[in-house]
Amino acid sequence: MHCPLQANKGSIVAKTELMVTRVGNKADLSAFIDLAYRLNRSDPNWVPPLRSEVTELLSPGKNPFHEHATMQLFLARRGDTVVGRISAHIDHLALAQPPEQGMGPGTGNWGLLEAEDEAAARALIAAAEDWLRGQGMTRVLAPISLSVWEEPGLLTKGHDHPATVMMGHDNPAYQAWIEGDGYVLAKKLSTYEVDMRIPFPPLIQRIIQSGERNERIRIRQVEVKHFAREAKIICDILNDAWSQNWGFVPFTETEIAHTGKKLKPLVREDLIMIAEYDGRPVAFMMTLPDLNEVILKVRGKLLPFGWARLLWWLRRPRGRTIRVPLMGVLKEHQSSRLASQLAFMMIETIRKNAVEHYGFTRGEIGWILEDNQGMIAIADAIESYKNREYSIYEKAL
Repeated sequence: MHCPLQANKGSIVAKTELMVTRVGNKADLSAFIDLAYRLNRSDPNWVPPLRSEVTELLSPGKNPFHEHATMQLFLARRGDTVVGRISAHIDHLALAQPPEQGMGPGTGNWGLLEAEDEAAARALIAAAEDWLRGQGMTRVLAPISLSVWEEPGLLTKGHDHPATVMMGHDNPAYQAWIEGDGYVLAKKLSTYEVDMRIPFPPLIQRIIQSGERNERIRIRQVEVKHFAREAKIICDILNDAWSQNWGFVPFTETEIAHTGKKLKPLVREDLIMIAEYDGRPVAFMMTLPDLNEVILKVRGKLLPFGWARLLWWLRRPRGRTIRVPLMGVLKEHQSSRLASQLAFMMIETIRKNAVEHYGFTRGEIGWILEDNQGMIAIADAIESYKNREYSIYEKAL
């Protein structure tokens, strides 16, 4: 849309007006998805997601997040050119959480922000806020794209290297634009990097050896032939272990099945551990080969040769990096020495397997909440260092 022609020093020029509209059809959705690839294509550290994955993320019926969420997508245009996008969404399970844990009644979200400039970003954020107000929300927590379990937070430290699998990467300019729009920091999330080739310090080795002598403790790898059973064990521990964490939203049974199906091609039995105490599963640690390393090489395109490269890699992952996206210990053990002992035992087992069986050299742990002292202490004890930070902001509506 164009505004009326305006005179300027005797000449007539056209001024293009910025318009924000709701995504209402397949063409709009395609434009919404395409924009991220165009705006980020010159960033060597941005990993282009597989288009099919993005489509699934945004599609009710394909992503079970939408079973307990309401979402509206927006596009910003100047004339016929798309210059920005944003999602506004409400997770109804998050509304039921205690307010002191970050979510709670009246809290909506926006995410998936991409914009050519600050004016487009501000207009998109305003549209998302207006929509959330119209849905009865009184507070916004953002960016969260789309679920807190997917890509929460804006990358505010670590733009100089690619994100690992299931982590986001953002234009550094977005931080100033968001903070300049009245958003204040609600919580920081961090990831920690560790050299997998270096054995852990002697103190940690003694803790691990003590656990290995304890007949009540068993560290076992998952069994892919019993995948559904193992996925349920992990998610049950996760829902209990994380239930009092900031930002927690429970996994539903449908999401457990969906996530298991998506992650199954990445699962290596010797890289995911379940800890049992007196024969009962009480902790787990999930480690995934960094799929982003191969996706970056094919630039998110499976055709004409991307499929072959990806399938070959999935048969026998080789690379530099593995990521620990999730781990948990049942609440009843979290304040005991057993919790850290189990964590060190699982990490050490996975570390050895990753190096010896696959040649991985770099591990990444996280994300970890800035006030999760237990996990930060574990990260420090194995001599890892913080390599990226993500910020989640809040604003009253």
